[in-house]
Amino acid sequence: MKEDFLYNRIAQNIANKIKTGVLKTGEKLPSVRILSKEHGISINTSKKVFLELESQSLIQSKPQSGYFVSPLHYLKLPLPETSKPSLVADNREPNELIDRVYSNMGNHELTLFSIGVPSGNLLPLAKLKKEIVLATRSLKDGGTEYESLLGNLKLRRMIAVRSLAWGGALKETDLITTNGCMNSIALCLMALTKPGDTIALESPCYPGILQLAVSMGLKVLEVATHPVSGIDIDAFEQLLPEINICLLVPNFNTPLGYCMSDENKKRIVTLLEKYNIPLIEDDTYGDLYFGTERPKCCKSFDTTGNVLWCSSVSKTLAPGYRAGWVAPGKYKDQIIKLKLIHSISSSAIIHEAVGNFLMTGRHDNHLRRLRKTLQQNYQHYALAIVEYFPLGTKISRPQGGLTLWIEFPVEIDTTELYNHALKNKISIAPGRMFSLQNQFQNCMRLCMGLPWTEDLKLKLKQLGNLAKMI
Repeated sequence: MKEDFLYNRIAQNIANKIKTGVLKTGEKLPSVRILSKEHGISINTSKKVFLELESQSLIQSKPQSGYFVSPLHYLKLPLPETSKPSLVADNREPNELIDRVYSNMGNHELTLFSIGVPSGNLLPLAKLKKEIVLATRSLKDGGTEYESLLGNLKLRRMIAVRSLAWGGALKETDLITTNGCMNSIALCLMALTKPGDTIALESPCYPGILQLAVSMGLKVLEVATHPVSGIDIDAFEQLLPEINICLLVPNFNTPLGYCMSDENKKRIVTLLEKYNIPLIEDDTYGDLYFGTERPKCCKSFDTTGNVLWCSSVSKTLAPGYRAGWVAPGKYKDQIIKLKLIHSISSSAIIHEAVGNFLMTGRHDNHLRRLRKTLQQNYQHYALAIVEYFPLGTKISRPQGGLTLWIEFPVEIDTTELYNHALKNKISIAPGRMFSLQNQFQNCMRLCMGLPWTEDLKLKLKQLGNLAKMI
């Protein structure tokens, strides 16, 4: 406890010196060992101080050189506004725009700022290929048989073990594997809703979830969302009598990238249980934190089985593998029944390979590298936006995840910007995609999961110049 207190105090002290200009951009900080000696703390606690400052994008590490104060110009950019959706449910889908943007998926001639997944260059592709070969050898009949309805045992065991990191304490029997997180969410919605029910979602929200809800005949109630703290809990509580089900992305929501506080997560779980409203939690981005430890989930505070926790490896390891899962709590029987009807079995070979990879230390090593890259990319993107984008541009400050939310001055229409950018081999995700209402026309989402190069910097410069011309 004493070390935790010291770590927070030391980190805050250094952060204040950076923010007030006492420590200047580019200035070198004391080494881990010197900080440890100066403050009488352990080496691990000293490392924790630097990790915390890195998570706030206040410092950056340089191999064999140490830690340095990051350029802070981007922190002068204001945050995007808190969203203000209408409280009247609306189902006007921007289908044509969504179809155009996602038709670019897999087009390697384009710079795909529009697709929120890590580039293959950031993934352990060679190791995954080996795991596929090993899986065909280890499974009975080479993986050609159906699995049990719960899914691959090795994968479920590893997910259960990893849940300890966020306070989940799941057992393998608590989990059902699926074909990706969206498949998990779809099964949950099919099990717990009927046409005409109202679902509460954050605004802005991932387009696929919006389309899924509308396709099932649900009324979508978009909830006002702050770019740092998430939904306004007091305002949300007033809406509960109108809601049948709720779907949230509390950890590094796309497109805003915020991480909801533990206090708010716990409060939401308690409120929804009180009103007997199921909560579907999409935790796809939970492992992509920029801080020192994996954040808790809403499921961490679930004592009655009312939270259906969904996730996958699509944003961390292999988008195309479609390896997902759900811990459905007290709704387990309904989900199993629907999985039998809609898919019978997941891909045995793929899920065995993912399970094997999760068993090794290679996965944690990969995640550490990926998180560091994404955090550095955030800093690179932010600095490029300060330099090249129009005056008045606002950006989110993601605490993890893969995406950055940009808010331009109101006169810049990002659908028009999308059309101009595409002619220049650049694809973006216009803000209108992330709502069923008439909002976010001057916003866009950028994926940070691309390797940072001089060419990528030039693409951002080109995008900024195009925005200035609109």
